[in-house]
Amino acid sequence: LRDNRIELVRASWHELSISVSDVSLSDEGQYTCSLFTMPVKTSKAFLTVLGVPEKPQITGFTSPVMEGERMQLTCKTSGSKPAADIRWFKNDKEVKDVKYLKEEDANRKTFTVSSTLDFLADRNDDGAVVSCRVDHESLNSTPQIAMQVLEIHYTPLVKIISSNSWPEEGQSIILTCESKGKPVPEPVLWTKDGGELPDPERMVVNGRVLSISFLNKTDNGTYRCEAKNPIGRNSTEYVLIVHDVFNTLLPTTVIPSLTTATVTTTVALTTSTTTSATAISTRDPNALAGQTGPDHALIGGIVAVVVFVTLCSIILLGRYLARHKGTYLTNEAKGAEDAPDADTAIINAEGSQVNAEEKKEYFI
Repeated sequence: LRDNRIELVRASWHELSISVSDVSLSDEGQYTCSLFTMPVKTSKAFLTVLGVPEKPQITGFTSPVMEGERMQLTCKTSGSKPAADIRWFKNDKEVKDVKYLKEEDANRKTFTVSSTLDFLADRNDDGAVVSCRVDHESLNSTPQIAMQVLEIHYTPLVKIISSNSWPEEGQSIILTCESKGKPVPEPVLWTKDGGELPDPERMVVNGRVLSISFLNKTDNGTYRCEAKNPIGRNSTEYVLIVHDVFNTLLPTTVIPSLTTATVTTTVALTTSTTTSATAISTRDPNALAGQTGPDHALIGGIVAVVVFVTLCSIILLGRYLARHKGTYLTNEAKGAEDAPDADTAIINAEGSQVNAEEKKEYFI
């Protein structure tokens, strides 16, 4: 071998070693080692040289790309032997549906490999990283990678967010219009029922936010938020319904009348029953905790007792007067009917009183 790149490393009766520097594809072939003895001994070895693929390149991308347009990205690498393998990834997720093409180079030893990724541009692909990875046994598990960041332009996506899910009269509400697009949408436009906002004093627009204070029934309607950019425009609607103020009546407002009726019907039996009824009313589960105020049950019980005692006194007095009503005749009045005058009646009464037997009167 007469080549400056080939050097003899070791030579002995048992071993002969050479080294080849700056290996090229032309160094591939069969090498023979001969030992000149009687007879001559030879040994052969075949040297295979791998072709290292060049760094891949991605072509076919134009920036920006409109949403809905078809994109064709091609990844290409040359000089590989054997042919290299190309794989596509989008945000580290492998894409399987690709086209693969292998061509032999002019030296008839290496190959040029290309792969094409074909897809429709979508707004979700904006900012995505598309990478092309070349795998080959000569790269020692360290693949070569080419990357491309996608830029997709699309019309705005609009959404309205409400701060109050149940707006009532007198309250306030804030409607936020979220718009996302590329390029960034211009300031949004707010309308109500297809026209301008009717009350600018209460309906204040600050950028993308619509604030409505002191809600009333006239605010009911459909509110539209519209956003646009150079690609197009989009809008969404929010139907506002203002509800009546919900008055929560405390259950304790009807408890006193019910408790008083209970005391009135049970106080005639015994005083202890009245105390029990009062205790029950104070343990009413519907009453608010910590509520302060007059004890209506106790007042009702006292009034009922007073009324009951008064009625009983009137009844007893009436019965007493009814039993003692009439005309009563005493001893002093005897003989007065036959006397011609008052003096004679008195004399007759006194005389009769002297001779008469003593009598006693009993009032029952």
